[in-house]
Amino acid sequence: MLDAFSLNYRIALAEEGCFDRSQASHAINLCDMNAKYADVVKTSEALEFLDKLPSGMFDLPKGSPAAAPKPKMAANF
Repeated sequence: MLDAFSLNYRIALAEEGCFDRSQASHAINLCDMNAKYADVVKTSEALEFLDKLPSGMFDLPKGSPAAAPKPKMAANF
């Protein structure tokens, strides 16, 4: 997360998607991350946001199937 923040990405963190050893330290770390590095949101909010994005926004190009490369033989053959 810190690397992404350092590269000026806007970070959203689903609070139910992370864990800490105790409930208190978990809450403190989420508060710290929210104050400094990320928008801490409920998972339902993150999913709702993703559902509202235009369809096909993340589709990869289809491309064409390439022929498999011919295997190289060892030098002693």
